[in-house]
Amino acid sequence: MISSLSNPKVKQVVQWKNSAGKRRDGNIFLAEGFKMWEEAPEESLREIYATPEALEKIGRHPLWREKLKRTKWETVTEEVFRKMSDTQSPQGVLCVVERPVYRIEQLLEAKNPLLVVLEDLQDPGNLGTIVRTGEGAGITGIVMNDTTVDIYNPKTIRATMGSIYRVPFVRVEDLPGAVRRMREKGICVYAAHLAGETYYDSFSFRQGSAFLIGNEGRGLGRELANCADSLLKIPMEGHVESLNAAVSAALLMYEARRQRS
Repeated sequence: MISSLSNPKVKQVVQWKNSAGKRRDGNIFLAEGFKMWEEAPEESLREIYATPEALEKIGRHPLWREKLKRTKWETVTEEVFRKMSDTQSPQGVLCVVERPVYRIEQLLEAKNPLLVVLEDLQDPGNLGTIVRTGEGAGITGIVMNDTTVDIYNPKTIRATMGSIYRVPFVRVEDLPGAVRRMREKGICVYAAHLAGETYYDSFSFRQGSAFLIGNEGRGLGRELANCADSLLKIPMEGHVESLNAAVSAALLMYEARRQRS
């Protein structure tokens, strides 16, 4: 059992927790909790850390017990786990997971693609919620620029509730260029924009579609908005001008799902 806060493995996990650069250098991300461990692809698990209490709970669950037998893990004390953890109430299980590799070509060549394009999102919870909601709505991928919040931020990972393992995503330096490639592939691009004059449910999203979602405070930049085929708007009552980025994305994604169903 690892009981020292000075243990090299503990120090390494703490570095990964606190630094996006260190996570990138290690080509990993951290996933906490029973659900995140249960749904993690076994071939992607590099390390597992668990407290005795968590292991006891796993041992009472037949499927969890079998998975634990097939994977490499370390036992740590409660104190050590609290140091490694990013949550207020840790469940006692933490995974070091190898990052998946996706290419923009994969997303563009999907059958009848439904994509979400994110520009400069800064809230980890918003990004994680979009990933999770996107899986539920049946999107085929997410494209984001490199100034969007780190998708491997522990708070983002937690908000995905496991969808990070299943929703393809790519980060690109040239987001307008990526959108132009979508249009070349016949994907219709729609921007959620205050200047939109037509409600979103007036469009057809049955064919290849992509939704542009901008920064929480500033919205979409002019260059990216100009890349869209159409600007759309969401009906608003009262004095509300716009919705949370994740809520806006959810409305559009589920409208596409409704139409495609």
